[in-house]
Amino acid sequence: MTEPVVENLEEVKVERKDVKGGSLASTFKLFKDVLKRDKMAMFGVVVLIFFILVAAFAPLIAPYDPYEMNRTEDGAIARLEPPSAQHWFGTTNLGRDVFSQVVMGSRIALLVGFLAAFLVTFIGTNVGLIAGYYGGAIDNFLMRVVDIMYALPFIPFVIILVALLDPSIWNIILAISLLTWRTVARIIRSQVLSVANRPFIKAAKVAGASDLRIMYKYIAPNIIPIALLEMAFMVSWAILAEASVSFIGFGDPDVISWGQILHTSFLTGAIRTAWWWVIPPGVAIVLVLVAIFFTARAFEEIVNPRLRRR
Repeated sequence: MTEPVVENLEEVKVERKDVKGGSLASTFKLFKDVLKRDKMAMFGVVVLIFFILVAAFAPLIAPYDPYEMNRTEDGAIARLEPPSAQHWFGTTNLGRDVFSQVVMGSRIALLVGFLAAFLVTFIGTNVGLIAGYYGGAIDNFLMRVVDIMYALPFIPFVIILVALLDPSIWNIILAISLLTWRTVARIIRSQVLSVANRPFIKAAKVAGASDLRIMYKYIAPNIIPIALLEMAFMVSWAILAEASVSFIGFGDPDVISWGQILHTSFLTGAIRTAWWWVIPPGVAIVLVLVAIFFTARAFEEIVNPRLRRR
């Protein structure tokens, strides 16, 4: 009985080596190869990096305080002025610089997008990993929780959460994280069900490896690419969710976000007349979502080899 176990242990080592190479180093190498031949994916990465840099250096880029009431040469408030050399994206009804607001709003958009997507992916991946590995009653219980999460509509859930808590950007991140891990959990669970039946997992069990070691050292590396893909899509969804929640008036009133800019322009009625107040944040949202989509499409080629060009 000793020799088969030793052979299985060697198989586990070989499989683990392949997993690490295939899911970590090779993943980024494949990603770079996809970028070289897919111009749209390259466009997405460049645009995404651009917005990340804008968000990182927003206080240096913004020419005015986003809350400052700018005035004309005669001392009057520069209300609803169209784009000019002084105000590239024009001004609001209170004379605030729209360009500065859009630049500062990029920080909130990316903060919500990346942080919420990370939390959603972390929760969903762990739930899917546990459900798929253990199966049985644990799997049934976790999947029923997922079904309940699917039954809860997002916007009413946010309204109730804001009613119970103070409106803030952190509560929006909390709402997104608590509700949207469901899809990630289902996808990861289906992947784990496939990986858990592979010979090297059975060999690890025979060798006496603990459940945690098998889940996080042998199975987890196999699901990293698909988890990254889902995280990329979740970034896009989280940014759109924050903009939607802020637009309907349940965002954080103390921060500048793209959705908050659109909400203010709508309340004042300027959304129909002051196009320069509406188009810049709208275009910024669209560009970020398109950039994330094209970037995620490159990850999708890595996850699904059938999509790769030969």
